[in-house]
Amino acid sequence: MNATPLPTRRGLLAGATAALLPLPALAQSDWPSRPIRLVVPFAAGGAADSAARAISPVMAQRLGQSIVVENRTGAGGSVGGGAVAASPPDGYTLLWDASSHLVNPALMRGLPFDYAAFVPVSQVVTFPGVLAVKADFPGRSVAEFIRQAKERPGAISVGTQGNATAGHVGLLQFSRRAGIEVIHAPYRGGADAARDLAAGVVDAVFITTVSAGPIVDSGRARFLAVATLQRVPSRPDVPTLAESGFPGFESNEWAALFGPAGLPQPIVAKLHEALREALGDAGVQQRLGQIGAVPVGSAPADFARFVREGREQMAVLVREAGIRLD
Repeated sequence: MNATPLPTRRGLLAGATAALLPLPALAQSDWPSRPIRLVVPFAAGGAADSAARAISPVMAQRLGQSIVVENRTGAGGSVGGGAVAASPPDGYTLLWDASSHLVNPALMRGLPFDYAAFVPVSQVVTFPGVLAVKADFPGRSVAEFIRQAKERPGAISVGTQGNATAGHVGLLQFSRRAGIEVIHAPYRGGADAARDLAAGVVDAVFITTVSAGPIVDSGRARFLAVATLQRVPSRPDVPTLAESGFPGFESNEWAALFGPAGLPQPIVAKLHEALREALGDAGVQQRLGQIGAVPVGSAPADFARFVREGREQMAVLVREAGIRLD
């Protein structure tokens, strides 16, 4: 009969060390060990959802576990946000949110969770904003648009994706800096606003390049400027608003990754590493380009600062402009 081997001194020390580690630390060391749920608080097929579905399979390969995208829509994104906020901070339930993450805290009262408590992982992509006009608009530059608006105050209508969206906020910021007064026409999405621009129902739109692109390419509208700091690679001939007399102006929709409050930093680091690797994948870059998304992949600390400063700015803008939800 074989004798049971006695444990070695090294084995005893390792076991003692493991016994002293808190359970969360032990769980983090083998994370992820099961599928991850990625909650998207927007409808399937939209820009944010499409970006999530383009990136998540490659992230899953890097992490060694599947990532299941789950659409939880409603109440401006707060339904999905609430679902993640109520989840344990173990890295198995994450939030894929957009610019509404900054606006909602200033608009919604009585939410059962705190947007400021989410742990920012990374701003993943941006969707460049754009100022576009109908084909027969009497002006072919931002300067001419402003001149028309000043000659006809309150007469030019500008469509956006809806109240409290990135387009609405961008339009407010642009109008204030330009010293003009326009009519805001909120729609239920960028595609609806673009359709009415093509039909001449509105004079202009402040939406994303991906929404406005098809009608511009068909000759039914014209780009005046993009709301990015640098020109958009897919639209190199379109100047930026920064070039057009508004230095530093930037207003884009974006998609980003968050975790629930208390998400451990080792898991944040693993998520960010997998995300950066996914954004470097040629296939992912091609798919993102097809939906008009520009890869970012910002570091957690940088994104946390962006979120903090953006939330403060949005609170002031919402209050001063009297923005309300639809």
